[in-house]
Amino acid sequence: MVDDNAPKRLPAVPESVLKRRKARTAFKLKSLKKAIEERKERVKKTKKYFKRAEAYVKEFRMKERDEIRLARNAKKAGDFYIPPEPKLAFIMRIRGVNQVAPKVKKVLQLFRLRQINNGIFIKLNKATLNMLRICEPYVTWGYPNLKSVRELVYKRGFAKIKGQRIPITNNEMIEKKLGKYGIICTEDLVHCIYRADRRFKYAMNFLWPFKLNTPTGGWRKKTNHYVEGGDFGNREDTINKLLRKMV
Repeated sequence: MVDDNAPKRLPAVPESVLKRRKARTAFKLKSLKKAIEERKERVKKTKKYFKRAEAYVKEFRMKERDEIRLARNAKKAGDFYIPPEPKLAFIMRIRGVNQVAPKVKKVLQLFRLRQINNGIFIKLNKATLNMLRICEPYVTWGYPNLKSVRELVYKRGFAKIKGQRIPITNNEMIEKKLGKYGIICTEDLVHCIYRADRRFKYAMNFLWPFKLNTPTGGWRKKTNHYVEGGDFGNREDTINKLLRKMV
């Protein structure tokens, strides 16, 4: 005879279900622990990026003040202050492929300027200056300032990863490719390009050539030199004004 007042026993849970529950709980704990560690690492890296950026800003400001001070001292002494020759240039293609000599075409390929309004940074030396003289009627170039370099990298910077043009969306992409050279964030990349230091080659190999817009108001006359009221050739510091219209 069954006693109705006796406590009812719950149905037994299969052992396989218990194992799955245990494994699921362990996996959730492991994932949570990993997420917390990754978050801590990201916060640590972000602080590192900010510290580097602050150090670069301080360095550039000191450099500007030194140049102003040297110019003033030279003026007081009745002399002239001649700033150091620029080491960095930005070169941009402005003409198409019609009637291009093979030698010029080869130089443009070496500069990776395959389309109109494509641009790259180059380190100025005897070899690159000779190459610029060969292709000068097809390009315009000048000496970019820090603001121009930063705007180009941040607004028009694309990475070359496995032969593909990939937008730079985070610092991890840069650290993964250039971390071994000490470049771990976008500010490192800007600083390396602007100073044209020994890591410049690796930074430019990482970046895809910049694709820019036609300048506001259009070109003046592509077949004339800049000093003659045209467009091609060396613009020196006025390249920055042009880049503002194209970025």
